[in-house]
Amino acid sequence: MKEIEKLISNNKEWAEGQVAKDPQFFKRLEDIQTPQFLWIGCSDSRVPADQITGTQPGQIFVHRNIANMVIHTDLNLLSVLEYAVVYLKVKHIIVCGHYNCGGVKAAMSNQNFGIINKWVRNIKDVYRIHRMELDALTDETERLDRLVELNVIEQVHNLSKTTVIQKLWNTEQRPFIHGWVYGLNNGIVNPIVTMSHEDHLDPIYEFDDFK
Repeated sequence: MKEIEKLISNNKEWAEGQVAKDPQFFKRLEDIQTPQFLWIGCSDSRVPADQITGTQPGQIFVHRNIANMVIHTDLNLLSVLEYAVVYLKVKHIIVCGHYNCGGVKAAMSNQNFGIINKWVRNIKDVYRIHRMELDALTDETERLDRLVELNVIEQVHNLSKTTVIQKLWNTEQRPFIHGWVYGLNNGIVNPIVTMSHEDHLDPIYEFDDFK
């Protein structure tokens, strides 16, 4: 229990420090949240969205799961997405993976991880699509990091296929969708892809209502 008590003590110290610096800090947060960003990131404890981006509470809306996936049957993710873009009206969505990702590494193996298999199978699909490029990389670390990047690109495209994004691209020309990969070894973000209303999807994914 000492570990939990330490967290509670840290929280109290943090709250008191915020009020000391800015007496109206919590009053502003209590009234409304108006973030400009939705962060879809990996659950990895070493990848904290606010610290990486230097943002404060109220500035970034966060959803995290193993390997920063955007899966069309994930009602949790889709609910967060719709709330962020329709009601909070965020202008940017950031899909942020990280190099040496355990979820991506699991997908590259043939090991049985139980229920986790169902989740990382979606990453295996990304590997299958890009098998020729990935198998040409003889260095295992290089292959893993490239699959991390390809997975982020795929999740950005998965966002663009949703009706909520297509509708807003058609009516409000927002949001921009950014794919980043974070370096655990240096703390630096590598921007690898951006999509907006000006980009065209494969016609099979486009809905007639939003063309």
